[in-house]
Amino acid sequence: MLARAKLDTLLDRFAEIEYRMSANPDPATYVKLSREYAGLEPLVAKVRVLLKAQDDLAEADALLNDPATDADMRELAEAEREELSESLEALTQDVRIGLLPKDDADANDAILEVRAGTGGDEASLFAGDLFRMYQRFAELQGWKVEVLSASEGEVGGFKEIIASISGENVFAKLKFESGVHRVQRVPATESGGRIHTSAATVAVLPQAEDVDVDVQDSDLRIDTFRASGAGGQHVNTTDSAVRITHIPTGIVVAVQDERSQHKNKARAMQLLRARIYDEERERAASERTEARRLQVGSGDRSERIRTYNFPQGRVTDHRIGLTLYKLDQIIAGEALGEVVEALTLDHQASLLAAEGV
Repeated sequence: MLARAKLDTLLDRFAEIEYRMSANPDPATYVKLSREYAGLEPLVAKVRVLLKAQDDLAEADALLNDPATDADMRELAEAEREELSESLEALTQDVRIGLLPKDDADANDAILEVRAGTGGDEASLFAGDLFRMYQRFAELQGWKVEVLSASEGEVGGFKEIIASISGENVFAKLKFESGVHRVQRVPATESGGRIHTSAATVAVLPQAEDVDVDVQDSDLRIDTFRASGAGGQHVNTTDSAVRITHIPTGIVVAVQDERSQHKNKARAMQLLRARIYDEERERAASERTEARRLQVGSGDRSERIRTYNFPQGRVTDHRIGLTLYKLDQIIAGEALGEVVEALTLDHQASLLAAEGV
């Protein structure tokens, strides 16, 4: 049974947020309050249903314990008690999960970065496969994908591709994808039928809101240069490419995909803000290492997290020991949700065990 005091504290906080939002706070405060309100609202609704069920159960128990209750009323109370007892278990578990510590960035849009690792041309092709997997998964979720920067491989795929993904709870669903993805398959260029192992790295960064990161113009060095394509061919004859250096952190981003310098600068700033935000989150996370150990894996992007074995049609996520023999559906993005859900449930189970809620 969940402690009533804990639930009352949650309801009190929700009421406080409602009051503060109605008191015409400044815009930045209102954004923060409304974000917290939106995050709490579904949980508060579940808590209210749970508390009502608990009260109804208490009333049923009182009737059953009262010697004056007649037979017909006792029969109704027993039926109601049985029904309430069954629903209370599911309601309580839902609220337990809702009470788990939240990652403040879960509701944010995300920046997806996929880079070819070891394996030469085959790694670039695999990076392309991974990006298309996420692209299709995003489409199925109703999300929008916009490529910010791309460097194509010599025979296809990508040496690197960076995209913005926007929609509902993007970071919450994709955050466990960061790490090294390994592929085992026979390349199309392999005449001997030998299986090659290649890798690509994936990084998923939460996109920063204006209220999350304060970037001062005085902290930026902005350089423009002429965009060039494969083989040194000039994409255009103007200095439309943009490189931005954030002096305090040393973070550098460059975007040259658009012919418009203005568009390239906007995309570069979007990417820069995400990387600064991610660095700030990582620094804060390192200060509470014990709590972060609860996350699936270490979160280290150098850690091998998943293997895609084409000859066996198998995908294995090494962090939770999950193996699914539906590689074609997963690499097509259609069954990736099964992996995402398994990782999320495992994470929740770890947090529940640690929190004791």
